[in-house]
Amino acid sequence: MKKKHKALKVLGIILGAIVAFMLVINVIPPKKNVTENPFVVKKGELPMIAAHRGGGDNNPENTMLAFREAVKNIGIDIIESDLYMTKDGYLVYNHDSYIDETCNINGDLTLDAVEELCEEKANRHYIKDMTLAELQQYNFGYYFEDEKGERIYKDATDLEGLGLQIATVDQLFEEFYEEYPDLLFIVEIKNSGELGYEACRILSETLNQYPNYRDQIVVGTFHDEIEAELKAKYDDLMRGAPTGTAAKFVLTTYLGVNLFDNSDFACLQIPTSYDLGVEIFLDSQMLINRAHRRNVAVQYWTINDADEMRELIELGCDCIMTDNPVLLKQVLDEYR
Repeated sequence: MKKKHKALKVLGIILGAIVAFMLVINVIPPKKNVTENPFVVKKGELPMIAAHRGGGDNNPENTMLAFREAVKNIGIDIIESDLYMTKDGYLVYNHDSYIDETCNINGDLTLDAVEELCEEKANRHYIKDMTLAELQQYNFGYYFEDEKGERIYKDATDLEGLGLQIATVDQLFEEFYEEYPDLLFIVEIKNSGELGYEACRILSETLNQYPNYRDQIVVGTFHDEIEAELKAKYDDLMRGAPTGTAAKFVLTTYLGVNLFDNSDFACLQIPTSYDLGVEIFLDSQMLINRAHRRNVAVQYWTINDADEMRELIELGCDCIMTDNPVLLKQVLDEYR
């Protein structure tokens, strides 16, 4: 009996020590990932609107038309999109590495026919194989449909005037730099290897011409070597969390040991859940609070449902990325 009591006492001491340890490490203020972070909203403020691809539900995605409408008429806070290198060294905005599904490079085919054609990779027209001048020949509003399902830009001829050409990163910065000095940017470098390294260099050199924007852009990548390049050579640029780093941050947060996470990203860009066979929900007040303790912005993608927008607004996230910034603006106006 004495041995049993002694074993229980030892177990109680161990459990007490574990509880005390967990309490201490969750009370100690963690080291901030970044000192200044314009992507974190102040307490009580509403989330920022990030126009995913410039707001592809409202206007032809990744075109100057979409970016202008999003910034000047809708009033978004952040432009979000992906960057690819052209054959002649320009950085352009596009979601995919090829352009077939957003422009008329294949002539007057239906979008369904183009998608079927592109199932064979050899049929695709890749950005890396084309010069900027070649890319600018095409109408990037060709397949866009308005709310009535009409392709209102299908027959457009003044592509430059309407802003329906593919957009370059320097063109975008120049467009807004003077009139919208507080505009923020989320970009993802999609190229890997040497093209990805060159993309980092060109982005950095372009930002040198627009120095205020240098502190208002967060750069992400799915490629480990590009992440390493950004950290080694462009450490003044804020970075988004790569997929593995984001998963580690979430895991250590849920386990209560986030104090030991040594990441240095500025923005946690995540969906509302991970599907790992079992669904892990990420729309969590605790996750947002823990990220804020480290001055990390929590940005959810890609949210196009009004009720889901409201849930995230009430959780106090920093940013909602959406294809429909018009809808998100309407939902946010309910809270003003």
